[in-house]
Amino acid sequence: MSSQTTSNPPVSTNLPVSLVGWGRTAPTTARLARPRTYDEVRAAVLSCGARGGIARGLGRAYGDAAQNAGGAVWDMTGLDRVHRFDADAGEVECDAGVSLHRLMEVLLPLGWFVPVTPGTRYVTVGGAIGADIHGKNHHVSGAFSRHVTSLDLLTADGTVRTVRRGEPLFEATAGGMGLTGVVLRATVQLLPVQTSLMTVDTERARDLDDLLTRLTATDHRYRYSVAWIDLLAHGAALGRSVLTRGDHAPLEALPARARAAPLRFRPGQLPAPPAFVPEGLLGRASVGLFNELWYRKAPRARTGELQKISTFFHPLDGVPHWNRIYGRSGFVQYQFVVGLDQENALHRIVRRISARRCPSFLAVLKRFGPGDSGWLSFPTPGWTLALDIPANLPELGPFLDSLDDEVAQAGGRIYLAKDSRVRPETLAGMYPKLAEFRSLRAELDPEGVFTSDLARRLHL
Repeated sequence: MSSQTTSNPPVSTNLPVSLVGWGRTAPTTARLARPRTYDEVRAAVLSCGARGGIARGLGRAYGDAAQNAGGAVWDMTGLDRVHRFDADAGEVECDAGVSLHRLMEVLLPLGWFVPVTPGTRYVTVGGAIGADIHGKNHHVSGAFSRHVTSLDLLTADGTVRTVRRGEPLFEATAGGMGLTGVVLRATVQLLPVQTSLMTVDTERARDLDDLLTRLTATDHRYRYSVAWIDLLAHGAALGRSVLTRGDHAPLEALPARARAAPLRFRPGQLPAPPAFVPEGLLGRASVGLFNELWYRKAPRARTGELQKISTFFHPLDGVPHWNRIYGRSGFVQYQFVVGLDQENALHRIVRRISARRCPSFLAVLKRFGPGDSGWLSFPTPGWTLALDIPANLPELGPFLDSLDDEVAQAGGRIYLAKDSRVRPETLAGMYPKLAEFRSLRAELDPEGVFTSDLARRLHL
């Protein structure tokens, strides 16, 4: 994997290094090791020291989930083997360090696609399980762990346990942010596809009510659905959006010239932003202009457009280190979900963000389907909004704390894989099975071998 696609430093020895999440907001120093065999992982876990350790993939958690100040961090990308692929059943068994990008490279030409992908394909399978990632198809397919049939988990005593979906340890591990052990390998059920293109429908929604109505009425027609939302719009245009939905294109939808190689996977890449970007580049004026242009350039209604998989799912992956555009202060990625019956709460939060003039150009809203069984899995039936905010915005902390309170009062929750600042007392009311998670952790890992900056901050 190219160093351009990960925020992990190029270090493979057990030396102190500074580590940071994709949002670049809270760097801490840990001893980083890069094991290449299961035995090396076991040795690293058994010798990690008093400050414990945490597994790390490609560094795409936005906050401090894969950091461990003063302790050990294990870069799992050295374990990157695909062990078995059943072409008839569409089932792959691979190491936890294999990325979704690699699975697409290998398996898409064979007619199989990953069952769930977030906004980046530079996520490891282990990270996908630890965060129980979701994508544009949650209303149809659920989160990633729903498609994992079994996994091998190295626990604190050095034992490797084969864990299957439905077992308590599996449900604690799915969404458990690496705190139950180190996932070594997993078996994943894939999705059959005929081509590497998507057929996409795009339409504008004039305001938030219009958007929610469209999603509620017609989401069931599409496997994938997402809306970009203008959070600087206000008044009658509050929540105006561009709604994009689609499915994998069948072979007959391709033009004749593309049918010779219908499963070709060749994502492009643009130059990376400079290492130094001036603070304030993404201010209210520049983001407001971008939002205005983005909304107006979108078609009022367009159907059947063919797009590459990389364009539809991962447009930002074409810009290495795109997180640099926020400057040295970095950015906060804030994502919450509230129930489908809590549209009033969603309206209030969107109005508050608009009134606060938060300059977010990467704001997306989706509708989640049935919740997932992981004890700390984020998705639950409802509306989920994700937005990026420059970390140097004045009084950002108190403002987000107040949004947390609104989310909690509405029975919602925030996403741990993107969190870098929520208060532990607020989190406790968001995840009903948090006590069970803590109890299982205490039983399985009484010495606290597996820990992270996130775990300490939230008393997980």
